[in-house]
Amino acid sequence: MKKPKTKLSVPKLTILEEFKKFAIRGNVIDLAIGVIIGGAFQKIVTSAINDLVMPLVGMLTGSANFNDQYLALNIPEGVELSPNTTLAAAKELGVATLNYGAFITTITDFMIMAVIIFIMVKLINRMSDIRKKQEIIPAEPTTKECRYCLSEISIKATRCPHCTSEL
Repeated sequence: MKKPKTKLSVPKLTILEEFKKFAIRGNVIDLAIGVIIGGAFQKIVTSAINDLVMPLVGMLTGSANFNDQYLALNIPEGVELSPNTTLAAAKELGVATLNYGAFITTITDFMIMAVIIFIMVKLINRMSDIRKKQEIIPAEPTTKECRYCLSEISIKATRCPHCTSEL
């Protein structure tokens, strides 16, 4: 004998209702805010690297722009490169290049972001630990133990209500 199939009644949510339920959760909103702020902060760090740090490095290495540092891998026939040829000009000429300047700039950008994120996480953890320590502070005791009968009595009591001893 076959058992009749029973249908479970599951309330159906429309896609819009499911999305509202998902998007209104606090952690999703926090994540979105973090991504937006992180993207803006990334622009600041990238600008600091490209506009402040790398020009100084380029000056030390004798180049006007460190991002333009490259090594020509394959130069087509009939093309001559001078030492002052920029990366953009070399690419226009069809030269295969190894762009180590841009790579070093990207690594520097990453390292600075990693250090900043590490410091921020460290500060957040420290603030969280301080908050936890403040929450753990025990309240002042309101009771004490009678030294004669070991009953719990009010801390303000001068006589034990259980054994009537003077405290």
